[in-house]
Amino acid sequence: MPSPRAHDHDPFVRVRGAREHNLRGVDVDVPRDVIAVFTGVSGSGKSSLAFGTIYAEAQRRYFESVAPYARRLIHQVGAPEVGEITGLPPAVSLQQRRAAPTSRSSVGTVTTLSNSLRMLFSRAGSYPAGAERLDSDAFSPNTAAGACPACHGLGRVHRTTEELLVPDASLSIRDGAIAAWPGAWQGKNLRDVLDTLGHDVDRPWRELPQGERDWILFTDEQPVVTVHPVREAGRIQRPYQGTYMSARRYVMKTFSDSKSPTLRAKAERFLTSEPCPACGGSRLRPEALAVTFAGRTIAELAALPLSDLAACLRDAGGSETARVLTADLLSRIDTITELGLGYLSPDRATPTLSPGELQRLRLATQLRSGLFGVVYVLDEPSAGLHPADTESLLAVLDRLKAAGNSVFVVEHHLDVMRHADWLVDVGPRAGEHGGEVLHSGPVADLADVPESATARYLFGRAPAPAREAREPRGWLKVGPVTRHNLRDVTVEFPLGAFTAVTGVSGSGKSTLLGELTEELDGVGRLVRVDQKPIGRTPRSNLATYTGLFDVVRKVFAATDEARERGYGVGRFSFNVAGGRCETCQGEGFVSVELLFLPSTYAPCPDCAGARYNPETLQVTHHGRNIAEVLDLTVEGAADFFADVPAVRRSLGTLIDVGLGYLRLGQPATELSGGEAQRIKLASELQRARRGHTLYLLDEPTTGLHPADVELLVGRLHELVDAGHSVVVAEHDMAVVAGADWVVDLGPGGGAGGGRVVACGPPRQVAREAHSRTAPYLAAALPSPA
Repeated sequence: MPSPRAHDHDPFVRVRGAREHNLRGVDVDVPRDVIAVFTGVSGSGKSSLAFGTIYAEAQRRYFESVAPYARRLIHQVGAPEVGEITGLPPAVSLQQRRAAPTSRSSVGTVTTLSNSLRMLFSRAGSYPAGAERLDSDAFSPNTAAGACPACHGLGRVHRTTEELLVPDASLSIRDGAIAAWPGAWQGKNLRDVLDTLGHDVDRPWRELPQGERDWILFTDEQPVVTVHPVREAGRIQRPYQGTYMSARRYVMKTFSDSKSPTLRAKAERFLTSEPCPACGGSRLRPEALAVTFAGRTIAELAALPLSDLAACLRDAGGSETARVLTADLLSRIDTITELGLGYLSPDRATPTLSPGELQRLRLATQLRSGLFGVVYVLDEPSAGLHPADTESLLAVLDRLKAAGNSVFVVEHHLDVMRHADWLVDVGPRAGEHGGEVLHSGPVADLADVPESATARYLFGRAPAPAREAREPRGWLKVGPVTRHNLRDVTVEFPLGAFTAVTGVSGSGKSTLLGELTEELDGVGRLVRVDQKPIGRTPRSNLATYTGLFDVVRKVFAATDEARERGYGVGRFSFNVAGGRCETCQGEGFVSVELLFLPSTYAPCPDCAGARYNPETLQVTHHGRNIAEVLDLTVEGAADFFADVPAVRRSLGTLIDVGLGYLRLGQPATELSGGEAQRIKLASELQRARRGHTLYLLDEPTTGLHPADVELLVGRLHELVDAGHSVVVAEHDMAVVAGADWVVDLGPGGGAGGGRVVACGPPRQVAREAHSRTAPYLAAALPSPA
């Protein structure tokens, strides 16, 4: 490839022959120093172009300049399938990634606010008389110098009780009184050790002396004794040295050390979690908590919503050092609140954040970095944003551009598209029916591209026609709820209707939906359809999650060839020995260890990525083997299995929610949150539904093109027409305008929200003077007939 230096002054990034994923040898020119939006229906190939090609090539070039040893420490996305790219500056990627599951990562650590707060307390805090000044590390719960020794800086401690460990005191130890103990031989061993130590393992637990019960459950002693096992039929067991471990010790050790999620989950059932009594949940040592600023400890300031923290710091005053440090903190906080995140507190754990919130926190941090001359590649930064907050986002994107950067944004939000300087529309449809650039140019010129699905929504789209509101079949009362920022809130939801819960980010929508439970009167069944991944490894995929793969394997096992060979259903699974390729254990790829370079992955040399052994691949159905069937798209598979009703029905529901472009064997790790949510919805739609079901969806249109939104919302309305109830938390005003009932929370986020601002039909809520949603909803409503 040519050196990027030869094209430093080219005003365009020029892509030639891009073939990543479904891109069909795409050529496209995108100007630098502009806001360029990449759009198209879900699965069209826009992310493959922006992230998989342009960003991946920028990163590849950067890695060429990095020492080989250092490359081992950095995650690499791999070289893209592309002819050449010229005029490409360095790139920064801000993708929507789910937070790593660690309670030590927080809003403060992601934005570096924690560093500045610790410096403020170290240099300008009020210390007790005679106390030594502490280093900034002493104010961090993530360091040995600052962490509370009782809870190791976690803020919570796990305890257990006799009632948890022994739920049925009428049982004897031999009959399983100690429910927390392991099963099989290990549990028998502990029982035999107790028996050898002289404890009565056949007496009901409640009849044992309290002191003896306490020792059995809670002792830290680990006596070793010679156990003479009772001889069992046909087996001779020799004496052995057995070590005793109390029930508490076993549970705590399993919970903290076990690599098995199943064992950890079982151990957690016997534990209670509570704030650490030593630090009160603050996670810090007493010496750090003795230092204050503006009359508060660092833990108290970190617990404040950022908007309240800013107000506290502005009123603080203090020395020149304090003023310099607070000015730095305030400038960082202002950028975050500008992006609609003022309701978050610095100590909020990142696993509790949505991918959109996490991406906007990173965006706020980038604004402070002072970089210029780079390409920022953003993944739907408007995801999860209320229309009122989208305006602030656009101002932030303008500032990145004004600083001398190029801003390439993958987006579906129409307001972000209208604001762009340049629009790249990919399509015309998804998967194998997409992968072409329909338009690359000024936004207004897209109006002249008739095959563009985007153009229909971007230019002069009339609001959906007014439809008759449904009459509720009853009402579901929830509350009063006081949780997070909801304060004594009571809401009534109509049954047999479509309800939209609205409000700015952090107003309490998800918390309110979380209060809807199975015990509600008038609800036969409750189904939550969230955006959590459908699996955490490549072995989980669309076909396995929906149950479709079970039927497909039965179809293959029923073929004449499979019967002649004696192949059962299990032969066609890549997760078990037998039919899978043993070289790659059914993964389809192998890890290649290089001496001075990071490990890389390559297609399996034996199965070439097919996952199965040659004998299994010799069995075909209508001319395709099992690996070729897994490589089909949902739409392609629907034609292929037209004669198999069970498969056809399952595939039909996936097509109905706009997922016809996905491959059956597409790994779960490659799916977006929105795709995972629609797969879950499709799985529900294919089930026979008896009785009344309440469906709860949290922002189901996130990550969807307006054409896909229309398709999805149509399916949800069909559920209501069939006699069920649907409640969605939603920011898309076109969806809200078509609801039967709206519950608007707010008026702000965090402490400024948590109240019902308006409740009623969309047209009534649109007239509410105190609602931040109202003006945007009014604009989306169809004109009255």
